[in-house]
Parts: sequence; structure tokens; C-alpha cells
Amino acid sequence: MRVTVVIPALNEAGNIGRLIEETYAAVPAQRLAEVIVVDDASVDATPTEIKALIASGKLPGLRYLRHERRSGQSCALRTGVLAATSPIIATMDGDGQNDPKDIPRLLEALALPGNDGPALVNGWRKERKDTGSKRWASRAANKIRDAVLKDNCPDTGCGIKVYWREVFLRLPFFTSMHRYMPALFQTYGYEVAYVPVNDRPRQAGVSKYNNLNRALVGLYDLVGVSWLRKRTKVPRVSERHPETQIISDLASRLKPVNDDGSRASAGDKN
Repeated sequence: MRVTVVIPALNEAGNIGRLIEETYAAVPAQRLAEVIVVDDASVDATPTEIKALIASGKLPGLRYLRHERRSGQSCALRTGVLAATSPIIATMDGDGQNDPKDIPRLLEALALPGNDGPALVNGWRKERKDTGSKRWASRAANKIRDAVLKDNCPDTGCGIKVYWREVFLRLPFFTSMHRYMPALFQTYGYEVAYVPVNDRPRQAGVSKYNNLNRALVGLYDLVGVSWLRKRTKVPRVSERHPETQIISDLASRLKPVNDDGSRASAGDKN
């Protein structure tokens, strides 16, 4: 089954072009459906790098989407997943610290949609290349989060993941939700697995986060996610009469309906 790679990017000139090319080299062509880069309103040469690669015609399936205004990493991921054409999604951070060579290994651990097994495989950076303060802050945040949520995730902030598109679109959406995906998948009754991955130093640009804003936002979100987990119920369906087909593309149901009953496309004027 083919995979869509979604990469959120904010001011990642000098990183994003190289990361895209590495992705096409690392993921076998027969597995790679498309690469969608979602530009969260960058003000540097990020769009120039991506558009140049598209214009070259050497990377089939490369797509570029841009937010009109900065909306955050979770919004960028959701934009890419909604636009994706594959039932399996792989995500990476746009800074190049995730290694695309890990994607095939993560896919090996992922169950096919609808089958038993992990619906999400989360990367685990056992040997992080960040500064000592960031590594310490990350370890502390993971311990606090796991004590509250008990999701057994060793590295919830790791950007490289593979998962079922349909399940992601069922999850409650909020900013920073990308940091709580293991807990959310588990809350909705799906299995999660963790696989060690490579972590690389940033080659260009600067991080968009610091320890203080991570901590403040993280504590705020932790309360909300804990509440969601306690208030969510997902009962198993024991009978189904008559048998119905599951609608996998939730995004299509949000499109307006024309007078003749057909779904309106983005280019329709009426």
C-alpha cells in the first residue's frame, strides 16, 4: 500500500529542499504516492526551494500547499492529511532532523488499515542531537506526560510517524495535537508502536520552539488531553444490519453538494 509523506515547514530554507530529495531517494517509488509540503506562511526562501523542485519535473507527486497566515504545526499537518490521496500517512518535521531513511522501517511495523496491529508507529529518538537543555527538558516533559496520560510513549515529540489517515481524521483537532497522537490513538481504541529512529543536527535556520514556550503550552494541553481521555467512550459495534461500507475519506463529506447530488469541487463557482 502506498504512502503520502506530509512535511510541515516554517522558514526552513536550506533544509526543506534537501529533505524532499532525500525522501524520494529513501522511500521506494512503488511505495511513495506523493510528498505534500505544507508551508505555514514562511517569509524566507522556503517556497522558492519547493517550487524549483516541482518545476524540475524530476520528483513526481511533489505538491506544495501554503497557509495564508501562520497557524502552527498541527494545522499544517492536518492540511496535508486532508489533501492526501493515500490511506497511509508518514510525517516528518521540515527542519531535516528526521531521517527519511527511517520511513520504510516504520512502515514495516505498521498494520494495514482495517487489520489488527499498530495504527500508529511513532519514532523514538534514543540519541537526540539537540542541546543538553532541550534533551533534559524533553525527558522531563515525557515523564510528566506519561505519569498523567499513561500512554507509555518514550518520545511523543518525535516528528517522524506513520499512521492510518482515516483514524487521524477521526481524532479531535486542536493546536499542538501532533504531540499527543499516541495518547489520542490509544484513547480511540487503536494500537500504537514505537521504533527507534535516527536524529540529525539541524543544518540551517533556527528552532521554532524554546524550553519555556514548550513547557507552558505543554502543561495547558496536558490538562485538556487528560480531560478528553477521561470523557471519551468508543464502544465496539457488535451487530450491523444491513452491512454498510465504511467511508474512509471524511474530507469528501465536508464538500458542498450540487443540485444534481454530486460533490462540488474546489473549482466550482456555485
